[in-house]
Amino acid sequence: MSMLPPGSVLGIVGGGQLGRMSAIAAARLGYRAHILTTEADGPAAQVAHAVTLGAYDDHDALRRFAGAVDVITFEFENISADGLDLLSSLRPVHPAGAILRISQDRIAEKSFMGEHGIPVAPWHAVESRADLDRAADVLGYPFILKTTRLGYDGKGQARIHSPADLDHAFDTLRPHPLVAEGMIRFACEVSVMVARNERGDVSTFDVTENRHRNGILDISLAPARISPDLAAQARDLARRIATALGLVGLLGVEMFVDHDGSLRVNEIAPRPHNSGHWTMNACPVDQFEMHVRAVTGLPLPPAIRHSDAVMKNLIGPDDMALWPDIMATPHLLAHHYGKAEARPGRKMGHVNVIFPLGSLPGEFGVDAALGPLAAPADTNS
Repeated sequence: MSMLPPGSVLGIVGGGQLGRMSAIAAARLGYRAHILTTEADGPAAQVAHAVTLGAYDDHDALRRFAGAVDVITFEFENISADGLDLLSSLRPVHPAGAILRISQDRIAEKSFMGEHGIPVAPWHAVESRADLDRAADVLGYPFILKTTRLGYDGKGQARIHSPADLDHAFDTLRPHPLVAEGMIRFACEVSVMVARNERGDVSTFDVTENRHRNGILDISLAPARISPDLAAQARDLARRIATALGLVGLLGVEMFVDHDGSLRVNEIAPRPHNSGHWTMNACPVDQFEMHVRAVTGLPLPPAIRHSDAVMKNLIGPDDMALWPDIMATPHLLAHHYGKAEARPGRKMGHVNVIFPLGSLPGEFGVDAALGPLAAPADTNS
């Protein structure tokens, strides 16, 4: 693929915040962004050059969209892989629909990892109630039961503590089949953002440590507080997965660090990722520019980090009530997604705090740096 010249149009399937930030990055590189979305005033539409309104499986809308762009990418996985196939017949699509299909289905994803020697947690496909009993026997209690598709931010899963939980979980989680995963005694969760272009060039950002609250990513720390050897292993795993997939674009790879010091891949996301938002203020080229570069044929620079960073998500009405305080705190580097309604559990934006290279603070220092967004004190202590 030759480099797309400035003035070309990048088509982005999906109108959320990842599309918004990708469109802004595209504009910095001289490209125009055209969004396919169901929301006329969604986050990405607000900053785009053009918008096609339509469902992701509406063939007429897909054809109109493809006719107006030069290359196509997507900003989230819950879209029609069949629709992406139609787009691929009309314009180059990166990452490929085959990669989307793998990332959309947990069984396909885990099977792919196994075929390529990538370590994952023990798992068992569950198509019937009898399969669930067999999974419990093999995995032991507790374990996690998940839908194979459409789960995100803690949705579509249940923790199984005993045989008494099996019937309710199996009947509640839909659609079947499901996947049962063994519990990992993990020390922390980390992730790596990796970019790859058609020439096979690969660039990986530093490993990020992630913390969740109520099933939603709360804070990311860059760099992750793990040994250099383990960080190198994590980046190598991400490169191996990107290469095995034949990725053209950006991929987020989530991993668990087990208490024994080993790594197990949890899931992949072929797009920019929430845990990579710290790169927007701590790297010369952030994850969104790297994504745009990969899919438009531009060279991939090294993913250099010039600062340490903490990223804090802004979730729902509680965090957004602090927006005036955030704006009044100079070192909180805020990114607002343009969403009108701050519903509970909804990602409304994020803030980054950067520190000189090598000076990421400890727990008290992180809380102090977050100021009005610091975790509330434990009143029970």
